[in-house]
Amino acid sequence: MATSLVGYIAGLKEQIVGEAAAAVGMLETAVEALFQLDAERAAWVMKRDDEVDREEVRIEEECFRLLALFQPVARDFRTIATLLRVNADLERVGDHATSIAKQTLKLRELGAVRWPISLQELGQRVPIQCHQLLRALAEESVDAARSVMMRDRAIDSLDRRLFEESVDVMSESRQSKCAGLRVYRCGRELERVGDLMTSIAEDVIYLASGAIVRHDEKKRLKQQAIEQRM
Repeated sequence: MATSLVGYIAGLKEQIVGEAAAAVGMLETAVEALFQLDAERAAWVMKRDDEVDREEVRIEEECFRLLALFQPVARDFRTIATLLRVNADLERVGDHATSIAKQTLKLRELGAVRWPISLQELGQRVPIQCHQLLRALAEESVDAARSVMMRDRAIDSLDRRLFEESVDVMSESRQSKCAGLRVYRCGRELERVGDLMTSIAEDVIYLASGAIVRHDEKKRLKQQAIEQRM
């Protein structure tokens, strides 16, 4: 018996969730490698990136195949189109994890590093945001997706703090300046992952409800996050 479009989409969603788990696993390992200056773990992240890249291509091809074969409409079309966007963003998470791993190897060559507090907080907050996004994606949960979006402002604030703290840890030596710049680069990579989580959360809300929240709703959620901290 031929598999229905519903069955194909269910399989596609499982692939997406698996890809997301792999990308988040890469990020967590990259963060651990960074703070421990662990070359072996950093190398593992860089090697794993090729697998995520190949999975991204497989998922993209499957999406195009389903669009051409079934010519879906309404919710089915919305689901496949959304998964295409999510697929591309997840591959970029793997790229950012790989960039952190590369910076880790460079920092290891420089020796001892003074870690800014804001970078340490980013290293904790962004993976938590990623796991919350995984749950939102797997369950198509609007509430969980909105919670992910609300975390984005705190991550942006830490990114701004990191610039100042990175400058503060620099001395007059060239080695110190190189380390400070590379530390700041790692924070920027984490902040960009946070942005990707917000983008995917928007897609989850669209997938689950049909609502587009890229603009007005996004601003409202950020304002709500501010008010909750006051």
